[in-house]
Amino acid sequence: MAQDRDVTHDDRSDKSAPDAGRENWRTTTRARAVSRSPERQERFLTTSGIEIQDLYTPADVAGLDEDRDLGRPGEYPYTRGVQPTMYRGRLWTMRQYAGFSTAEDTNRRFRYLLEQGQTGLSVAFDLPTQMGYDSDAPQAEGEVGRVGVPISSLADMEVLLAGLPLATVSTSMTINASAAVLLALYVATAEKQGVGRPQVSGTIQNDILKEYIARGTYIFPPRPSMRLVTDIFEFCSKELPRWNTISISGYHMREAGATAAQELAFTLADGIAYVEAALSRGLDIDDFADRLSFFFASWSELFEEVAKFRAARRMWARIVKERFGASNARSMACRFHVQTAGSSLTAQSIDNNVVRTTVQALAAVLGGAQSLHTNSRDEALALPTAEAARLALRTQQILAYESGVTETPDPLAGSYFVEALTNQLEAAANDYLAEIEGLGGTLAAIETGYQQRQIQESSYQVQRAIESGSKVVVGVNKFRDEETSTPPLQGIDPEGERRQVERVQQVRAERDAAAWEISMRRLEECARGEENLLPSMIEAVKAYATVGEICDRLRGVWGEHRELVTV
Repeated sequence: MAQDRDVTHDDRSDKSAPDAGRENWRTTTRARAVSRSPERQERFLTTSGIEIQDLYTPADVAGLDEDRDLGRPGEYPYTRGVQPTMYRGRLWTMRQYAGFSTAEDTNRRFRYLLEQGQTGLSVAFDLPTQMGYDSDAPQAEGEVGRVGVPISSLADMEVLLAGLPLATVSTSMTINASAAVLLALYVATAEKQGVGRPQVSGTIQNDILKEYIARGTYIFPPRPSMRLVTDIFEFCSKELPRWNTISISGYHMREAGATAAQELAFTLADGIAYVEAALSRGLDIDDFADRLSFFFASWSELFEEVAKFRAARRMWARIVKERFGASNARSMACRFHVQTAGSSLTAQSIDNNVVRTTVQALAAVLGGAQSLHTNSRDEALALPTAEAARLALRTQQILAYESGVTETPDPLAGSYFVEALTNQLEAAANDYLAEIEGLGGTLAAIETGYQQRQIQESSYQVQRAIESGSKVVVGVNKFRDEETSTPPLQGIDPEGERRQVERVQQVRAERDAAAWEISMRRLEECARGEENLLPSMIEAVKAYATVGEICDRLRGVWGEHRELVTV
């Protein structure tokens, strides 16, 4: 199990609060039951090392103040949800992540999912695009279209979004180091379709800090990368009022092995760093904070996940109001997308993954997510087939329309266990935040490897527990199926890479060379100065400059980041 961590409790989360009735029950009724049938283990712990008690009573929430700590749905501190009616008024956005092979293939998958009832688009990009390389770059060979869609130029983006209702559907783009370039491509494509900037809606992940912590798809050093992040904040605050400028992501840290408390703390710490960067640019907190969003993982430990989502809203509301002085209520609302846990999926007995994903999706809904992606059962083996993606979408639809969990906001509010666990997770996360502050803030902590080490240790402890059998993974280390079969898997068109490379080369051959040269010189001038880069990027992509060419110009000005390896 994850390492046990001492949790600092305040008067709202004191698990040792006296309760004579509970103690009497423990020494009589419970004691007799345990003498006949001992409990399965000595201690029950959440992933964050918080001990789960044998019984929760009003004593565990004796210090809870409804107005101070919960509020009502749609009101500060948003513990119970960011909308007054939550899912009674509007369901979460069902946003299945997709991208593979070519822009044409991915466009067909988007159309299929929209036909099946998906309500938002979510784009997965291939590794070359994420790393700022064109599809014909030597570094891209063999990786084009493998884990996402390849986008090298405006021509690719036009194909990807052809026929899709960009004026009415929101699009999430999971892209970080090259986020500004992909946003420029999206804006240019929407404008070519006749969709004005005020109509464009969606989210760009744009979270470079977690790349240094847990994922590794960075290009530039941290400080110029933070400049690009804040350029997007500034540009969108003026030009794209319906666009979420960042999706501050704990998901990848959780996938790397973070506990729920670490995911909560490290995500909010990154959020603090982004706000501080924007304020240092001269932006007012209420000019951009209402377009910040978050991205969390949802794992199978249902109550801890629900408590984590509730704690995230309360913590962020207080940080934005008390630390940064926001006055606009919308600035304080922590809105988030959730994805079920990809690394919990098993290659063995893949039908079990449907059950895992359902529990994880239920936690996200009970926790009040604004947007949700449910993983497909076959993703431990390959990118999902259309049939597997449809079943994952149906999982959301059954929760939405058949389960009854959407009928009232925050249905687990008032549970002694959930309220106590919400407080304990908040306390544990605040301990981590205090340590990060003591190291000089998020960037300084990243440079020392603090978050990375914490996540690695947690991951190691979980792996040891799986290998010893103390942590059960059904179908892997217990309850194995004697006979299993592999279903048909999603294939990647072997000719897709060749066609994609040809399109990139055709774009270079046919574009206006003079317009391209002028736009690239202008881009480089902006990079060397302090001017916002988005307007020059949009002009460059309209001149059919490629993702790789733009990133290469920025590499020439800023250099590339290299991870510090310590022995």
